[in-house]
Amino acid sequence: MSLKKNTLASHNIRLLFWAELFGSVRFLQPVLTLFYFARGLDEALILVVLLFFSIGVLVGEIPTGVFADRFGAKRSFLVGSIVAILGYSLLFVAFEPWVFFLSSFLTGFAATFFSGADEALIYESLKQSEEEHLMDKAMGQIGSATFIVAMVAVIIGAALAQDLTEPQFRLLITLSLLCMSVQFLLLLFVKNPPTQGGITTPMLDQIRNGLRAIRNTPQVLWMFINVTLVFIPVGAIFTKFDQKLLVDAGLPVFWIGIVYAIASMIGFIASRSIGWMTARIDRVVLLFITGLIAVVGLSGAALLHGSLAAVLVIIFMLKLVTAIRYPVYSQLSNDVIPSNVRATTISLLSILDSCFDLLVFTSIGLIAVNGFTPMFIGCAIVALAGVLIPVQSKRIN
Repeated sequence: MSLKKNTLASHNIRLLFWAELFGSVRFLQPVLTLFYFARGLDEALILVVLLFFSIGVLVGEIPTGVFADRFGAKRSFLVGSIVAILGYSLLFVAFEPWVFFLSSFLTGFAATFFSGADEALIYESLKQSEEEHLMDKAMGQIGSATFIVAMVAVIIGAALAQDLTEPQFRLLITLSLLCMSVQFLLLLFVKNPPTQGGITTPMLDQIRNGLRAIRNTPQVLWMFINVTLVFIPVGAIFTKFDQKLLVDAGLPVFWIGIVYAIASMIGFIASRSIGWMTARIDRVVLLFITGLIAVVGLSGAALLHGSLAAVLVIIFMLKLVTAIRYPVYSQLSNDVIPSNVRATTISLLSILDSCFDLLVFTSIGLIAVNGFTPMFIGCAIVALAGVLIPVQSKRIN
């Protein structure tokens, strides 16, 4: 089923698509791990950088979720965009670990202004035209923007930084900041639905209402843990080391961009096909299948990381997993979260995500010093634990 045209939902989905497209441009991405190494970080410090991102998320989730429910998604997006630009700008002067940590913290804090607020905006907009059952399709369309960007940005980034010199790194950072500024301008045209924003409930009461919503719908909590324990090893840890895997397996730096572009094409097609998939496969089953694919991929990375062909297949598999799981989870969870505390509830769940981040990053970091094999075996075990958590699909009116 297609989304209706000329509705509030279609307006916001279109704007968020383009905002996501420009906001996710990171020309440094195809050489980010190599950039970290060039600036003096090692594997353990890179995981600490990830930890500070999670700390930023942990600190920001509740206040920014309440902010979105009180003032609407639009203002939340604009503030988050400014903080993101500030955090990314620090990479110009990041020659000491603490500057990387601060940049990562601000980036994580900025992400919380979008976390929950984007889902709340889209779901409430869809409700205005009675299309909330198409939430996963809408989120898939918006999410596909990141894959379009990656197809172009990763090739350009890898080509411009193929010598891994300091001027090349600075050029990529500058180009990324220009695109992030375009995102800010686009977000000025977002429209809040009538049911979003304007909540005057005291902050503590709002948090209690969010906790009550989670307690009354425990299936949301379980499916969130399921999705999170798969995403952390796949979307956070593996993607920070896939460049190193490719280079160690013999791939020239320039070709990293081509590999990323192909992976992004796979992700784009998958994101745009969410509606087609869920019309044929139950959403809960789809989460289970993609979770198993993640476990197989991470296990393969542990055992076959010396083979370039194996690394390429694994990267493509895991990109497919990340493209499918989040939109499906978004539909299942938003079907049961109350409108008046939607952003706050999602933010409360994201705090749990940050706690898992800290636990997993710390645990994996302790074994990362022993090489890729034990690190990715640990990642596969974490993902398997997530897959085995039962998920229920239930709509509550």
